[in-house]
Amino acid sequence: MSIAIEVQNLRRVYRASTSILGREKKEIVAVSDVSFDIKQGELFGLLGPNGAGKTTTVKMLATLLIPTSGTATIAGYDVVHQAQKVRESIGFIFGGERGLYWRLSGEDNLRYFASLYRLDPSEAKKRIPYLIELVGLKGRENEKIEGYSRGMKQRLHIARTLLHDPDILFLDEPTIGLDPVGARELRSIVRDLQSEKKTILLTTHYMFEADALCDRIGVIKHGEIVALDTPQNLKQGVQDLSVIEMEVYGIGSEVLDKLRAQPHVDSVSLEDREQKQALVIQSSHGSEIVQDVINNLNGYRVERVVVREPTLEDAYVRLVGG
Repeated sequence: MSIAIEVQNLRRVYRASTSILGREKKEIVAVSDVSFDIKQGELFGLLGPNGAGKTTTVKMLATLLIPTSGTATIAGYDVVHQAQKVRESIGFIFGGERGLYWRLSGEDNLRYFASLYRLDPSEAKKRIPYLIELVGLKGRENEKIEGYSRGMKQRLHIARTLLHDPDILFLDEPTIGLDPVGARELRSIVRDLQSEKKTILLTTHYMFEADALCDRIGVIKHGEIVALDTPQNLKQGVQDLSVIEMEVYGIGSEVLDKLRAQPHVDSVSLEDREQKQALVIQSSHGSEIVQDVINNLNGYRVERVVVREPTLEDAYVRLVGG
């Protein structure tokens, strides 16, 4: 299988002012040293915390930013020296509602962008109805998009990006801010695109989404790839862990620090879940430390306690720290 995207030692450094007059500057390394490749037809996930360098990496690959050093090729074209050829080969879908004209209908938006892509009018006439049906907007295409829901706008983004039928797609957090139904519909569209043998690079903060969709995953931390494997193999890497979840109320940061200092505790985090707090502890000793944890929570109300097998999210937390 041929390589669609090849990245070698990619680096991006910004110079930022540190004084009011802008005379003093410092370097900020957004991407330090990133290397990976993506096979043709593969759905590759790029995961990492905020500020890790995901979006900067994608923008360099999409020719929106010039790398400070390193090389990257898309469909065999260099992202710096053959940027126009790269742009003809890719589509870029980003989360949010920017990039559309709200006073135009969905169909008029697609006609406008088809002209920017220099799509032949006869080809556009056939392709626009096909894309409207593909993304589930049939019957709503003549409405102004200022009346569209966020999910409908995001589906129109996908249709816009597919106008010139690119072989390679960059999806930068495409389901961010969507309700569960809208996110599920969008993931279904992504699966359909994958079945058409599109090469897809996906960034997301939703671990279950990456687990369900991706063939392989790269985890980026501080601008470097710290893991690169299939979701299943990444989960296998934390099979020594058990995860303890407890419903607690009013717990403070000092208690979390105390729990983190306990022997055999790998990580501790606190999550808000439907007006409740869930204390999540990773440990290689599993149920053996439950009583010790409860003793450390003396004075706090503890309800449900569950010990479960680790997920991709747990593997991610171990890799990036949490």
